Amino acid sequence: MKIKADVGRCVGAGMCALTLPEVFDQSEDDGTVEVLDPEPPAELAAGVRRAVQLCPSGALSLDTTEVRGLRPGATG
Repeated sequence: MKIKADVGRCVGAGMCALTLPEVFDQSEDDGTVEVLDPEPPAELAAGVRRAVQLCPSGALSLDTTEVRGLRPGATG
């Protein structure tokens, strides 16, 4: 899973940083999201999904196209 953040869309609510501070922070300049770990370990997946859901502006999304190291369309 890879986290994508649209800083231009972020309103600085800070829900992501409050939900999962080991993965998200806020910029000291304007309060927008900073992703500290764009590809967090699997054990944080539930927290990452929750943070994405709680984002009021929809600035966060997940790219889950690569599963277990496979590229989209690959078999294995």
